[in-house]
Amino acid sequence: MTIIENLITQFENLLNRFIDVIPELLIAILVVTFFWIVTSFIRKKVINSVKKNAEDPLLINFLNKLFRTTNIVLGILLILFLIGQGGLALSLLGVGSVSAFIIGFAFKDIGEHFLAGIVLAFKRPFRVGDTIKTGDVEGNIMDMSLRDTHIKTFDGKDVYVPNGQLIKQPLFNYTIDGYLRKEVVVGVDYNANISEVKEVILQALSQVKGVLNDKKKTHVIVKNFGASSINIGVRYWIDTFDDSISGVDIQNKVCDKILQYLSEAEVNMPGDILELKNYNSEIIKIENQKYVSA
Repeated sequence: MTIIENLITQFENLLNRFIDVIPELLIAILVVTFFWIVTSFIRKKVINSVKKNAEDPLLINFLNKLFRTTNIVLGILLILFLIGQGGLALSLLGVGSVSAFIIGFAFKDIGEHFLAGIVLAFKRPFRVGDTIKTGDVEGNIMDMSLRDTHIKTFDGKDVYVPNGQLIKQPLFNYTIDGYLRKEVVVGVDYNANISEVKEVILQALSQVKGVLNDKKKTHVIVKNFGASSINIGVRYWIDTFDDSISGVDIQNKVCDKILQYLSEAEVNMPGDILELKNYNSEIIKIENQKYVSA
């Protein structure tokens, strides 16, 4: 006899003796109600404990859904055992196992993303609001389900990345510890005193609100020698947990202060220079041309 035939036979037996099992059914309902109350109390205690220690809504939501589903399944099986239908309960478990195997094989990608969601929920490489990059997608974490993760990109797009991709590909979390390093490049004249330029830039950044000057150090380095300028890299840190000012506003203020302080220190910031080489030693005649618009 196949599993399906056995299941049908069990259901027919249950219908035939429905009246006989009413007292057992009432007792089963009372027991399951008590079981539901106890498990719900335990679930709330566990969730509250996770909230105090983890403060991670991704993990909290996952555990809450998992406990609810488990309680429902156990409650149904407990009712069947209490009314004397243990065979039916075992048959349901058998059908569920076979179905899970068939469905899992047919939809292995969905199963992969499901398992990846469980791994991410417990490993927690990011939190809601974190700025991450995976593949070509970069933005802020909005939510995570058991199949995909919702990311809001900086240009306002909503991207749902399969959890399996977050497991397989490198994942860059820019804000997990609250510190993010930014950099701007400043070009100064070759005649400038680089040591003085560095001091001026450090003084400028010390006046910018949002730039960390105590927990993290600002670094001013020579990046390279350009065609017409010495390019100075200014690396500073910001606190991503501080919502009072955005990283874009801080960068604008940094650039404004650097320009102000370099101008006051009379440091030239040249534009691109075109150098003409005359290898024939002939006189190059340059005539002024006037262009009149039509």
